[in-house]
Amino acid sequence: MSDKDRSVARALLDQQGTTFAAEAGIKLRDTPGPLYQLLVLAHLLSARIGSGIAVAAARALFDAGMRDPRRMAEATWQQRVDALGEGGYRRYDERTSSQLGEAAELVNREYGGDLRRMREAGDVKKLLRGVKGIGPAGVNIFLREVQGVWPEFAPYFDGKALDGAERVGLPRSARSLEGLVAERDLPRLAAALVRVALHADAAREVRAAA
Repeated sequence: MSDKDRSVARALLDQQGTTFAAEAGIKLRDTPGPLYQLLVLAHLLSARIGSGIAVAAARALFDAGMRDPRRMAEATWQQRVDALGEGGYRRYDERTSSQLGEAAELVNREYGGDLRRMREAGDVKKLLRGVKGIGPAGVNIFLREVQGVWPEFAPYFDGKALDGAERVGLPRSARSLEGLVAERDLPRLAAALVRVALHADAAREVRAAA
């Protein structure tokens, strides 16, 4: 890797390196609560809606007490709608409320409320797709963020992250990107690359700083 590439990676971490989980107030650890909260966030982020709204909606759900699958499933459909609306997630709130309820019931039923059991069960990508509301985009979001605590998925840079790498002049290669930062910073780098892929202004600022 060139010194320029490393400089760009440092600028990415400095300017855009907050994970989406951290932005949503999730202290991500390999424990049931944070892993479930990340699943909810991945669901919300995968809709065609701004990431800031999705993060605010996740925070509103968690602030309303829906921080684990049992409480999410026990909440009424209207309580979930109200929390989503408080976060500004109004375009998809009714459908998403139903999906969140069904997804929570599945996590409780199949994994005892603990996504670590999903990790142990086999093909995590396939099993994630079995959760209501989690499509390919949701799988990518979840694995980009969880690679810091489930290291068997690292380095995880999906197409959107690689688009960001290309935009700031970095190699479009997960293995090359892996070599630019410490292992613990891979989720931060992935999140930063997604942000510069989505926001041209952010990409210009990173290039200027590097």
